[in-house]
Amino acid sequence: QVQLVESGGGLVQTGGSLRLSCAASGRTLSYYIMGWFRQAPGKERDFVAGIRWSGDTSYYSASVKGRFTISIDNAKNTVYLQMNSLKPEDTAVYYCAADYSPLRRSVSRLNNDYDYWGQGTQVTVSS
Repeated sequence: QVQLVESGGGLVQTGGSLRLSCAASGRTLSYYIMGWFRQAPGKERDFVAGIRWSGDTSYYSASVKGRFTISIDNAKNTVYLQMNSLKPEDTAVYYCAADYSPLRRSVSRLNNDYDYWGQGTQVTVSS
């Protein structure tokens, strides 16, 4: 079992920045693919970014590429999402997720591929 706890959400103005953290406990992140997803009110939960445990592979949705950066610190068992140039449409609850995949090198964008989920942290971007 892996427990995931997100933090770092909050209220920020358009153009501002936030850094989300996802602390994992229960197991090390070795052989996991870690993902960030988000869900706005009335919408489905969508993939934002993902990274392989080794840090050698990452993937971003088109809507955040160039503005968000995902990183992993295996010593701290923590995944980060640095969000810059935030827009009102980035407003959502952000979830961290873990996909145990020791063999797959690519990052999945599918909710169903992820085995463990955090409770989420709210990000609100004001215009």
